[in-house]
Amino acid sequence: MTTSATAAAPASGYGAVQAAAIDDPERFWSQAAKAIDWIAPPRQVFDPGLGAYGRWFVGGLTNVCHNAVDRHVDAGRGPQPAILYDSPVTGSQRTVTYAEMLAETRTLGAMLRDLGVEKGDRVVIYMPMVPEAVIAMLACARIGAVHSVVFGGFAAAELASRIDDARPKVVLAASCGVEPSRFVPYKPLLDRALAMARHKPDACVILQRPQMEAQLVAGRDHDWATLREKAAAGGRGVDCAPMGATDPLYILYTSGTTGKPKGVVRDTGGYMVALRWSMEGLYGVKPGEVFWSASDIGWVVGHSYIVYAPLITGCTSVLYEGKPVGTPDAGAFWRVIEDYKVSALFTAPTALRAIKKEDPNGRLIGGYDLSSLRTLFLAGERADPDTVLWAGDKLGVPVIDHWWQTETGWAIAGNPVGLGLMPVKPGSTGVPMPGYQIDILDEGGHPVADGKMGSIAIKLPLPPGCLPTLWRQEERFVESYLTEFPGYYKTADAGFRDADGYLFIMGRTDDIINVAGHRLSTGGMEEVLAGHPDVAECAVIGMHDELKGEVPCGFVVLKSGVERSPAAIEAEIVALVRERIGPVAAFRIAITVARLPKTRSGKILRGTMKKIADAAPWNMPATIDDPAVLDEIATVLKQRGHVKPSNVKPATKPSAA
Repeated sequence: MTTSATAAAPASGYGAVQAAAIDDPERFWSQAAKAIDWIAPPRQVFDPGLGAYGRWFVGGLTNVCHNAVDRHVDAGRGPQPAILYDSPVTGSQRTVTYAEMLAETRTLGAMLRDLGVEKGDRVVIYMPMVPEAVIAMLACARIGAVHSVVFGGFAAAELASRIDDARPKVVLAASCGVEPSRFVPYKPLLDRALAMARHKPDACVILQRPQMEAQLVAGRDHDWATLREKAAAGGRGVDCAPMGATDPLYILYTSGTTGKPKGVVRDTGGYMVALRWSMEGLYGVKPGEVFWSASDIGWVVGHSYIVYAPLITGCTSVLYEGKPVGTPDAGAFWRVIEDYKVSALFTAPTALRAIKKEDPNGRLIGGYDLSSLRTLFLAGERADPDTVLWAGDKLGVPVIDHWWQTETGWAIAGNPVGLGLMPVKPGSTGVPMPGYQIDILDEGGHPVADGKMGSIAIKLPLPPGCLPTLWRQEERFVESYLTEFPGYYKTADAGFRDADGYLFIMGRTDDIINVAGHRLSTGGMEEVLAGHPDVAECAVIGMHDELKGEVPCGFVVLKSGVERSPAAIEAEIVALVRERIGPVAAFRIAITVARLPKTRSGKILRGTMKKIADAAPWNMPATIDDPAVLDEIATVLKQRGHVKPSNVKPATKPSAA
């Protein structure tokens, strides 16, 4: 199945590129590494004897900040915008050129050095979507400090656990964050986290935002603007420190962790090489063009495709402190594309579903000039075919779902625009990217036939850019990812591959439910629900059942303006699943809700919904956008008789955020 936008696509060079990367990976990545500036070239492209599965570009010396900033200024890109900052709630817009970015990273690097930060020290960054957050990441890379960005507004307990694990010398934070209906005070959260944490950083540097000024703690806290003014007035600045390609660039803690945090380590050389290849090979974006990743720097997408990949490539990156709807309406994204002449947009499927819910006919799209936009990329969770087709029809550009993880740092699978767009198959995340050898395995670790569901695994070694380990937890890294399927990295995602080699990611392995001995994908059921003309978004979970083991339950949010009876729509949905998947799905429960519980990055909290439905103990997810939604889910389940009120286990109260 192909969309009209890609039916006449020219032949892609993907096959030859992927074959080269698999047949001779060292040669392939050695060629790709020529796009990066090296202080000293690697003495070995890949050393299989290092680490759990080998290390890339061993012996090479380089610096990420130099590649993202300095070299572009040296090449004459100084006046080009590096960052276009847009904050619709505060009405703020700001352009930071590459020359200004160079000056700011030099200055902040000096500030950090003055506070005692040296190469290898950790710096926690707890900031909203402001240019200073990007400058902070690059300044750390400049001096060789290992940064750990914690999503802005993370509750105190979660921030404390990350501080204890990373043991930072300095914390860089802001006084507040900005939401459509409120300001989020960051500094009180930081103060509570530091009171809870066993590790105490030497200093905190606070960026005071005009919307909410924070109180500083004498002897520990420093005012960002004051330190910057002092360093700049004294002409203080630092040059880029030589960094080993295998040295850590950052630690990023995976969202939703409980207990001891799981800190994904990203190396320096391999990460740059992979990102630089992906910008032109996958996204089809060239130096000087405007790239917009509508994510947050607290997540891996923000690290890779707001900050590092666009800047290493010499693009202009949009930094958007807003939402897809409500800032002010469902035309917010289209306004940004028009204002900044965005060539490629990268966002989450949930953002498109939110827009589609508010503006199902795409009326607002027609009010903007979107002629600069060539492609729309989706990632973060499964993109249902209905949403892909809707966006492609309304925008008139290819809509490309692709798949990757915090651990991999860049796409595992996609549609390589830069190599020549391949046919788009709605529901598929495309084909494996260079260096990823993917098998679909059964429970015994044996490859299954095309079209059959199984666990998706990547043959070792992983390509450049992927995690080499977890922060100070090598044994946990091996146990979590490399043990269940020897010789493979376990993605913990489930899906299948078709006869053309396209991957279909149907959900986490935990989302494969067992109905009377039949293994069924909740993602496949969600695809059916999302195809109903009145449904804006949906989620399917497996509920415990004494007879069948599990039975599916579908939650649907209806599009704005739907006047039909929810009961009638629910009946149609049940009939649709029975028609398209069959009676084996045992799909009999469809429930209309006002909204679905999500993390602040837009992922639906299906696991927590399942625990509520099963009357199992559950904890408030640390990254939840609005805790009240879970109470709404529990209430509607009780009202419909699917959970006995006496059996519902209360959730722990969320810490303030």
